[in-house]
Amino acid sequence: MPGLRSVVAESLPAMTLPPGHRVLLSELGEAPLDAIAQHAALVAMPAPDPATLGERDVLIAIASASVGWVDLLMTSGQYQHPPKPPYTPGLEYAGTVVWRGAAAEGVELGDRVLVDGLLAGPRSLGDYQAWGGFASYGVAPIEAVHRVPGELSFDQACNLLGSYETAYHCLVTRGRLQPGETVLIHGASGSTGLAAVHLAKRLGARVIATGRSSEKLAVVKREGADHVIHTRGPDGALPFRDEVKALTGARGVDVVYDGVGGDVSVESLRCVRFGARYLIVGWAATPFVARGKGMRGAPNANQLPTNLIMMKGLDVLGCPTVISTIHDPSLRPPRLAYVLAWAAEGTLRPHISHVFPLAEFREAMQAKWRGDVIGGCVLRP
Repeated sequence: MPGLRSVVAESLPAMTLPPGHRVLLSELGEAPLDAIAQHAALVAMPAPDPATLGERDVLIAIASASVGWVDLLMTSGQYQHPPKPPYTPGLEYAGTVVWRGAAAEGVELGDRVLVDGLLAGPRSLGDYQAWGGFASYGVAPIEAVHRVPGELSFDQACNLLGSYETAYHCLVTRGRLQPGETVLIHGASGSTGLAAVHLAKRLGARVIATGRSSEKLAVVKREGADHVIHTRGPDGALPFRDEVKALTGARGVDVVYDGVGGDVSVESLRCVRFGARYLIVGWAATPFVARGKGMRGAPNANQLPTNLIMMKGLDVLGCPTVISTIHDPSLRPPRLAYVLAWAAEGTLRPHISHVFPLAEFREAMQAKWRGDVIGGCVLRP
């Protein structure tokens, strides 16, 4: 644990903190489902001893933890920086402050808080990487701890920053989306896709959302999309150029938000106006571009047709939110401020479709992998 020293701190008596459980991944798998089945287990977790924590540390009793796509990719080392096993998954979580170090100013005992997944947990790069959210307790530095904004529940709070900061970076920082423009959002029922729908509407854009399930698209429509298009056929992606062109008066869209990849990407290049911005957010349709078990390289790299890119005069923009922020930390403060402020005022509210107890972490991760989830998926310790 960080800061192995005793401190004078405000806390509940240690004996009031009961033992709990955590998910432990002992080694990386060849693929996420292999890792979950073979190398993940629910193990006993004693309550952390405040005497071993640092003066800027905050101890949180976790109420809700998000189950995200990156959580799955990390178990096979197919995310850009794999954690070192053994570790506890769970990039984002929310809960109640039960102890704080003497210098951890800004929060009080009993506060409802969420933890910043860039500064603590498996995606962080420092001393707090092992403290994932699939657990009864988490430890984070005060810099990573925010009061839950507005009226958000714990389930919503743990699905806020990762999804909405990604949507902001893609649509605003990279995509320069303007009020009145039309954006085509693929994978709109996913966590970042639905966040992009919410954010695009908050920015005054018109949204055409796509997906592979009529039932999910009905939810996306209720969540604010102006139009929805079903893209799943028996032999792959259905053509959707004509529908998009009809909805835009033959002009085409101004921005494409593509978190899917594969056949959807190629068809999308036929749906844009000249000079549009094409945002590459992810490749959920082709998750195995990289080797498993943390091996580097991308033997199954995706490809886009350069002739269409040229003739459409497109700006094709890679949108890696975390990597971009590491290279330029100044990107984050305004993005974080807007997301927290909009959540506080109630205009950004994550949609949660699936909730599981911690003991059913395998079922939760499998549901996310299968694409059953609309918006957020939550584990509750």
